[in-house]
Amino acid sequence: MEYFIVKWLHILSATFLFGTGIGSAWYLLFAVISRNVAAIAVVSRIVVIADWLFTATTMIVQPLTGFYLIHIAGYPLHSKWIVWSVVLFVIAALCWFPVVWLQMRLRDLSAAAVAENTPLPPQFWRYFKFWVVLGIPAFFAFLAVFWLMVAKPM
Repeated sequence: MEYFIVKWLHILSATFLFGTGIGSAWYLLFAVISRNVAAIAVVSRIVVIADWLFTATTMIVQPLTGFYLIHIAGYPLHSKWIVWSVVLFVIAALCWFPVVWLQMRLRDLSAAAVAENTPLPPQFWRYFKFWVVLGIPAFFAFLAVFWLMVAKPM
């Protein structure tokens, strides 16, 4: 029963992590593409809240439940699928930390542009490009981790 509960928490947490990430990225990307500064300000504010509420908590829950599942199931830590899952999770996390900072900057810059009734500054666009560049490897790293969790190929 313990394994089932921890596995359920791990899967639920992974769903929140990936779902929040892809949903936030989708809405922020298309808000920015719209070039509607007010929409960008609203969406970026909500994305930052969602990241702190869901992504931050699940970035903690995932490794805790994952390592506990490994322990309960008796998998060796040096199994290739576990090692690669950890490596890819760390890569995604290392992308996520600056992404959170970038999202807060995008939020602040867009809110200032709305308040001052000005276009988005060039700095906003530089930060946005970095946000996109960091989001791509994080997305593919999480896809690979999902596959490794399910297939356990090695």
